[in-house]
Amino acid sequence: MPAGAANRKKTNAYAAVAVDPDTGYSTPGAFELERLFWHGAVRYTHVNEVFPNLYIGDEKTALDRYGLEKSGFTHILNAAHGRWNVDTGAEYYSDMDMEYYGVEATDLPTFSLSPFFYPAAEFIHTALNKSNSKVLVHCAMGRSRSASLVLAYLMIYEKMTVVDAIAQVLKHRCILPNRGFLKQLRQLDIELALERRAVRDADNGFGQGE
Repeated sequence: MPAGAANRKKTNAYAAVAVDPDTGYSTPGAFELERLFWHGAVRYTHVNEVFPNLYIGDEKTALDRYGLEKSGFTHILNAAHGRWNVDTGAEYYSDMDMEYYGVEATDLPTFSLSPFFYPAAEFIHTALNKSNSKVLVHCAMGRSRSASLVLAYLMIYEKMTVVDAIAQVLKHRCILPNRGFLKQLRQLDIELALERRAVRDADNGFGQGE
């Protein structure tokens, strides 16, 4: 692909992008990503396990300290951290054996959630690598902010495409990230595909001198 070609395609968020044609996969446009949520999902509940030992929940779940302890949660990622959101914080769980990470995000399409993709994914990844860990990622409803961070984790650490990550979570929970978050996840999908292609090309010796 000529230098800059991927960047030119990125300017249109509604067109599919085949960053790595060798895989036969194309990152869908934003509307196509939204269509993935039109086919229905499981009935909405307060909390669901969407990947082994990884749960998405809502504000009610996060505030129920007794329920969290009884269920064996060890880590909490609050994607709605802050005074005007779900105002818990590490202090709320200070007398519990709980590790806390807060992301002060608002559920607006204009909010830049992408700077938190890698730090949040690292928190989840580190937690899940500990024995007997159980991770809750939540926001207010557990549908947009928290879901987006879980999708980013599945893409970054579990090597899923954005399409596969969405399918994985929808099997277990009703989610609907806002359009702005979907566009940011779409961009992450493109960047990860470029990285995978570069690694494969390096392994195959492409671009190296004889």
